[in-house]
Amino acid sequence: MTLDYIALDLETTGLNPKTDKIIEIGAVRIRQGRADGMFHSLVHPGRDVEEGVCELTGIDNGMLADAPEIGQLLEPLFMFMGDDILIGHRILFDYSFLKKEAVNQGLSFEKRGIDTLKLARKFLPDLESRRLEYLCRYYGIGHRAHRALGDAQAASDLYLKLAGQFGGENAGGGGKAFEPEALNYQVKKQTPITKPQKERLYKLLDKHKITIGYEVDKMTRNEADRLMDRILAKYGR
Repeated sequence: MTLDYIALDLETTGLNPKTDKIIEIGAVRIRQGRADGMFHSLVHPGRDVEEGVCELTGIDNGMLADAPEIGQLLEPLFMFMGDDILIGHRILFDYSFLKKEAVNQGLSFEKRGIDTLKLARKFLPDLESRRLEYLCRYYGIGHRAHRALGDAQAASDLYLKLAGQFGGENAGGGGKAFEPEALNYQVKKQTPITKPQKERLYKLLDKHKITIGYEVDKMTRNEADRLMDRILAKYGR
């Protein structure tokens, strides 16, 4: 049973790693089943956070205004992680966001991980839910939901509960399910917005008197194209 690992969780602007952004990182280093260090930071996403995300997480745009950008955080985060296995609830989701940002920064980020959601689905199929909040209530785990550090610690505590209950030699051969697997997410490097795109976007914004919740200089080419397509679809040419 793995007792040395990094428990990881992210809060993001949405669910799509190709289009959404990280707004909070929480990571807990675990040694022999006990917390041995933490990494936590809010992250400036380069855009406004929608109201629904603010309500869910309690993270608002004012809190993110002076937060570091993801490019400033990746190297210290990866140093904190070292070669450790990652553990999290739906860990591929969190890994995919970090992998995208690593590719954009020209950094390598290849990891193995253990997914507590996958374990819960395998060993607790009769529960009405396998959401992290529900499982924490089921096992009596203290949990600050929808904040990165709280979710990371809760996922670690859940993993230890599941491993203790189902991972032993006398637990029906469940030990193999607790072996880490390679985390795979393929993504291409995103290129920054071009000068012609900026000029075209600013013209559209000025023409239609639109204010957007993006920092234009930090947009990617794809983000700019999608935004201009939405403006044209709504206002016409």
